[in-house]
Amino acid sequence: MFAKWMVTNRRSRFENLASLMLAIVVATLLCGVVPASAQDQSQSPPPDNTQNNGKPKQDVPPDAGGPTGNVGPYAIPKKNPDDTPPPPPPPASTPKVEGMPDYSIKVNVPLVNVDVMVTTKSGQFIPGLKKDNFRLFEDGAQQQIASFNVTKAPITAVLLVEFGATRYSFMIDALRASYAFANTLTKDDWIAVSYYDMQPHILVDFTQDKKAVYGALNQLRMPGFSETNVFDALYDTLDRLDRVEGKKYIILITTGFDSFSRLTLDQITKKVKDTKDVTIFPISVGQIARIMGYAGNRGAGIHASEMDYLQADNEMRTFAAITGGRAYFPRFQAEYGEDFQDIGNDIRNQYSLSYHPTNTKLDGTYRKLKVEVLTPEGAPLKVKDQKGKDQKIEVVSRDGYTAKHTVD
Repeated sequence: MFAKWMVTNRRSRFENLASLMLAIVVATLLCGVVPASAQDQSQSPPPDNTQNNGKPKQDVPPDAGGPTGNVGPYAIPKKNPDDTPPPPPPPASTPKVEGMPDYSIKVNVPLVNVDVMVTTKSGQFIPGLKKDNFRLFEDGAQQQIASFNVTKAPITAVLLVEFGATRYSFMIDALRASYAFANTLTKDDWIAVSYYDMQPHILVDFTQDKKAVYGALNQLRMPGFSETNVFDALYDTLDRLDRVEGKKYIILITTGFDSFSRLTLDQITKKVKDTKDVTIFPISVGQIARIMGYAGNRGAGIHASEMDYLQADNEMRTFAAITGGRAYFPRFQAEYGEDFQDIGNDIRNQYSLSYHPTNTKLDGTYRKLKVEVLTPEGAPLKVKDQKGKDQKIEVVSRDGYTAKHTVD
């Protein structure tokens, strides 16, 4: 009996305990109490899928190789080693010839261009000449002419005018000569106008507008200085023309007298020799004043004797001969038009020769040139006028050139 009661009592106690545990669980769920692990998980902030500016954040591929986390999605893809291109094949080697040394030869043979004017004594161009009519010499050694043609090109020139407070007759002659040159221009010619006294002044840059040339010359009314620094002005003009491609010309209207230049005659002569593709045509002014004997009084306290002007004439002839031009010394106003007409014919009708010099040294020396015009058989060339009389021919080319130097 007692044993039966003990069994019954234990069973009821176990059931009460189970009921109590179930009640505790139900009460915990009703009161919102969860295990600590669940509470920690619920309290952690949700993942941030936005950037600072509110835009959705882009996930970075783990294999991209760039920065991750809060830095941003700027990734540099990693290169696959298998994608590297194979190295280029080695260059094919030239089979070596027995007995031949291992070195290469590079020859730099310069090409020299020479423009030649062939006219009669009166300045008329002689057409119809061929390559066989020309003999070309460098320092006395005959050269083989590589190419030959006749050039008929428009003028690209600078009109450089002396305009200083010297004598009134000099200024008048300079302006008359300048206007006479402007009248001979064609629509295809490119002309720049400058004048000089103490220093050169550019009136108009290269233009094809003849009215612009006239307008530039119309500014030459009141000279500012009495100095006529022709050496400095010519050097400056040559230096500017060195940047212009092709053949260029300087129409130098001047008395030739230099009063106050910083450069010496030797320096300007060297500059003229070293300049390529530029031909100088000096036009002397003031010849009437010199003939009448009152050219020495230039005004403003600067005096020049007849010997000074004769020396100036010789310098102008030298500049023309070095560059392949002509020097003109008109005495009357009517001669200006004829002289500029001759200059235009000389420029627009030339024979152009080129050759590879036999002297291949790049030593920067000055080489003398000489051009002869003969018959193909080597006899003197005879030219007759309309009346059948023999005409003496004139051959004008540059006096020489300066060879390139190894550092050029």
